[in-house]
Amino acid sequence: MSVPDAALRGALRGLPNDVDVVQWDLTGPAPAASVDIVVTPYMRAAEVVASLRDVTTRLIQSQAIGYDGVAENIPPGRVFANAASVHEASTAELTMALILAAQRGIPDFVRAAERDRWAPAHHESLADRTVLLVGYGGVARAVEARLEPFEVTIVRVAHTARADERGPIHAVSSLPTLLPEADIVVVAVPLTDETTHLVDGAFLSHMRDASLLVNVARGRVADTDALVREAQSGRLRLALDVVDPEPLPAGHPLYSLDNVLISPHIGGASSAMLPRMARLLERQIARMLEGEPPLNVVLRS
Repeated sequence: MSVPDAALRGALRGLPNDVDVVQWDLTGPAPAASVDIVVTPYMRAAEVVASLRDVTTRLIQSQAIGYDGVAENIPPGRVFANAASVHEASTAELTMALILAAQRGIPDFVRAAERDRWAPAHHESLADRTVLLVGYGGVARAVEARLEPFEVTIVRVAHTARADERGPIHAVSSLPTLLPEADIVVVAVPLTDETTHLVDGAFLSHMRDASLLVNVARGRVADTDALVREAQSGRLRLALDVVDPEPLPAGHPLYSLDNVLISPHIGGASSAMLPRMARLLERQIARMLEGEPPLNVVLRS
């Protein structure tokens, strides 16, 4: 198995003696003509998978959940797995932090304190709000679990309508009806051709005045020009962990608006990532040594 950095290599514990771990970030020569498991650098899988064209692999393991751009670059005959189970908790924590900060006016208080001002103000609660989860994968389910103690109404949306033990999951086609009823809209869909600019002018126009949009998906899921128009008008509030482009260039209008809260795409980047990534790799190794299929396979090229 190849891993891209010393930190991940050092986090692996209790591997069987016949497992050989080498460090390779997919730049420079491959360590061998055949590498059973290749772990790609964090957030760079789409950039580097083409370098595996002349290397035989059994599994390409990403360190991210999203895998946009990989299918276009991966050599044929490969198995690619994402890092489901690694980032959901941390991304859900950040989602909650963005929601609570925006609802309770934390950025306003920080700005006031920087000016030596005591600035009490009345802000929105999270309690008794309606939260619309757009995309119902692992991240959204982790957000849902953390939202429940806050006494909110949760409405869920996925690609197609279905139901589970918690109740209905609505189809994306229902968004024009659901968006006007939501106080907070959390977007957590994967980036695909279908979801690119899902959050466009029409989507935003259906949101009620003063509602909050939280994007923890990918920047290109939202039309940046449409976001700027709504934010500059003051009609909507935005909390964005992802933007398009990334990073936003200096002087971009989203930086200067008091109703916009931006974090620099750090949803999964916490102390939980490294040990959880190591545990996923240990499970993959154990399964493959036993002849079991790997977990989290999302592409077969």
